[in-house]
Amino acid sequence: MPVELNDRDADFTPRFNALVQAKRDAEADVGSIAAGIIADVRKRGDAALHELNAKFDRVDSAKLGLAISKTEMDAAAAQVDRATMAALELAAERIRAFHARQQPSDDFFTDAEGVKLGHRWTPLDAVGLYVPGGKAAYPSSVLMNALPAVVAGVQRIAVCVPTPGGELNPLVMAALKLAGITEAYRLGGAQAVAALAYGTESIAPVDKITGPGNAYVAAAKRQVFGQVGIDNPAGPSEILVVADAQNDPAWIAADLLSQAEHDEVAQSVLITDDAAFAAKVREAVAAQLARMPRGNIAAASWANFGALITVADMTAAPALINRIAPEHLELAIARPHDFAKAVRHAGAIFLGRHTPEAIGDYVAGPNHVLPTAGAARFASGLNLLDFMKRTTLVECDAASLARIGPAAAKLAEAEGLHAHGLSVTIRLP
Repeated sequence: MPVELNDRDADFTPRFNALVQAKRDAEADVGSIAAGIIADVRKRGDAALHELNAKFDRVDSAKLGLAISKTEMDAAAAQVDRATMAALELAAERIRAFHARQQPSDDFFTDAEGVKLGHRWTPLDAVGLYVPGGKAAYPSSVLMNALPAVVAGVQRIAVCVPTPGGELNPLVMAALKLAGITEAYRLGGAQAVAALAYGTESIAPVDKITGPGNAYVAAAKRQVFGQVGIDNPAGPSEILVVADAQNDPAWIAADLLSQAEHDEVAQSVLITDDAAFAAKVREAVAAQLARMPRGNIAAASWANFGALITVADMTAAPALINRIAPEHLELAIARPHDFAKAVRHAGAIFLGRHTPEAIGDYVAGPNHVLPTAGAARFASGLNLLDFMKRTTLVECDAASLARIGPAAAKLAEAEGLHAHGLSVTIRLP
């Protein structure tokens, strides 16, 4: 059963701390397994990829080829019905428009000493996108990863997607086409991350890897960081809902289960100021679980990692939220904007009773690739700047160097770096 906490109880603090600190990793040896796979791919290239594809996804990529051809992509995408395609198109339009507003500006100016300073933004040359394909297919993840890269101006975008049993998911293929992606590979797991980072005979290496995946994908991304850039190595999904008794318990139950159905180690937490309402939500969750197609997955998540937290007053909730630093935060309360001002750590905030987190997963526009496991304390969700880099610019003329150069030379002397100082003073009058 989910944990039930009440901040009036004497043992609330240690029990809440235990909730926050609890690990939800699927396996303890994930890192060592990922390291072995990375080493194998670096050593044997395509041969290792074919072997791992056969082992984990039952795919004969030695025969089919690692690359997904345009013909295959077109044929799979053609299976998507018109209504679903229209929904994908709406999502793509909104995601593209939102990320276009994040376009940064270059700057170049002359300061008071006559030194010209500035910065410019340029897109990355090549990125690799990982699209999950295990317990469910995620065309939305294609759009969320690919479209910011496209808007940023990345010239080469390579996508890896698992194809269990050799089947191409029509929705994923349709999303790839919508985003304009032409380079895609039937490849998943840590081996996909290794191939993107180091390259093989068939896959050229990239400069950065983004996209959520299972524990092995996350571990592999951590291990290749430095060889390539990465986004946050996302862990199991999570949602925290703050709701008062003015809500329909069934609505809140559905919101909690929207993340629980992702994975057995996902986490759903409710904070409310009404114990009776918490009980009604618990009952509504049980009723909905009995009808859910993915009920077994959601039930395991809810039983092992779910939580119902009752507070005496909602003013106590922001401190708890900031400790958890949730991936998704719903504020199903009156005056959510005022409440949100006290929240410092959350990947994405959904304001009001009619803004379920699931709207953000698909069509709202902001990115759904978000920091998990408390990483919202220091990280942001995927965005346009993840596919760009900033270069600073400095230009001195003789006069401006004469004004600021002596201070640089003095600091170089203090640090014992003679050549540093000389490179400045040799240019001074």
